[in-house]
Amino acid sequence: MYIEDKLLIGKGDVPVYLLPNMANRHGLIAGATGTGKTVTLKVMAESFSSMGVPVFLSDIKGDLAGLALPGEGGTKIQERLEILGIDDFRFKSFPIQFWDLFGENGLPVRTGVSRMGPLMLARILALNEVQSGVLNIVFRIADDRGLLLLDLKDLKAMVQYVGENVKEFTLKYGNISVQTIGAIVRSLLALEDQGGDLFFGEPELDISDWMKTDPDGRGYINILDSVRLFQTPYLYSTFLLWMLSELYESLPEVGDMPKPKMIFFFDEAHLLFNDTPKSLLQKIEQVVRLVRSKGVGVYFITQNPMDLPKIVLSQLGNRVQHALRAYTPSELKTVQAAAESFRVNPGFDTATAITELGTGEALVSFLDGEGRPSVVERALILPPQSSFGSLDPAVRLMLISRSPLKEKYSSAIDRESAYEILQVRAEKQRTAEIEEQQRLEKQRQWEQYEIQKQSSKGGSSGAKKRTQGSGYQRMTPMEKATNAVITTIGREVSRSLIRGILGSLKK
Repeated sequence: MYIEDKLLIGKGDVPVYLLPNMANRHGLIAGATGTGKTVTLKVMAESFSSMGVPVFLSDIKGDLAGLALPGEGGTKIQERLEILGIDDFRFKSFPIQFWDLFGENGLPVRTGVSRMGPLMLARILALNEVQSGVLNIVFRIADDRGLLLLDLKDLKAMVQYVGENVKEFTLKYGNISVQTIGAIVRSLLALEDQGGDLFFGEPELDISDWMKTDPDGRGYINILDSVRLFQTPYLYSTFLLWMLSELYESLPEVGDMPKPKMIFFFDEAHLLFNDTPKSLLQKIEQVVRLVRSKGVGVYFITQNPMDLPKIVLSQLGNRVQHALRAYTPSELKTVQAAAESFRVNPGFDTATAITELGTGEALVSFLDGEGRPSVVERALILPPQSSFGSLDPAVRLMLISRSPLKEKYSSAIDRESAYEILQVRAEKQRTAEIEEQQRLEKQRQWEQYEIQKQSSKGGSSGAKKRTQGSGYQRMTPMEKATNAVITTIGREVSRSLIRGILGSLKK
């Protein structure tokens, strides 16, 4: 709840508030399955929206769409409110914008292949180091030749073009093997089967469309439907990273602000760091470290806080730790490490409390007004003001149809790019080859005609000479060889000149 210019998230011995001017210092929501992470996420998203801050979050299970409808009172919620001592609690809906990479349960989210770049695309395609290097060369060749890569067919055409001209490009850009090109093509086909042709293209997502408020001044909550997307973990995590990097690259530096410009929730964050190449990991760390200065707060949601690299964890000043289960030595180490990340509260043992927390209960530590972690509090999290559970498909479709952005994103655009340009070039090359073959055929026919003509003249001359009493004169071996050389030289000179004019030299 947004109360007195602060975000009330829970209450223990004292109320636990998240200060608006510290909300962009990033945060963590951690805990085992079923301990209440989703409720905490909803409460925080609602509070930011009420404060006028736009929010982005991904809906993996389909249970966050209920933010669009007001909640309903129940016995458990009423009991929780009585324990918390809150008497001014109101159920309400929030302004929602639905998005979907596949365009099924939200407005389509599209981006150009060139805009995403080879580094993140290589992760989506699960390419090894060598294949990633060749993909980078493909992008470089496309840039050097002014070939825009917008959709998946552009990239496929470009990869095939490079494969067909391996010898030409290897000397300038580095070694390119046909086998590697084939492996990349296979990965592209697999991505296409997963729906990649739907989310690469235009119109591209305009990040500014996420950063809107409704007429009442509440921030829009942008929900990315990820039920289908989450079935491909690399694709899911890389697309969220791309969205976050787009925020970083698009927004200006703003420094410290009274409240964030936007809050970005990254659910199932551990997927982002699984089998991540070092080069990409460095990019993630850089984005997380620097996006704060753009006014964006990033909140990672995961089961085990140790799933995140230490350098990323060190950037997360606002923390909500739900229960962890510890039965093995390794699990006990995880609990101990999580406990040590909090500022000690002398009222209880943090490590013991983590294993004893009930559903909807958490250890909470937010930054104070000076930017210091507050003493950890064992708190009950507030219930959400919006509805629990999924949203009726008919209601979702109605909300999507009423979106002011529907006209902008609903229809795909396919303008001229690498695929079309390479198709035209290939057609011109095929036409030139056909014309060359026709020219050679005419040349051959003309030479045969000349030979037959000369033979005919030679025959009649010989007959005449024989009637005059002179004998038939054969060509000597030297004369035959000389004649053959002259004919060959003349043919090759003619052919080379004509190919030079056409610009289509054939080996």
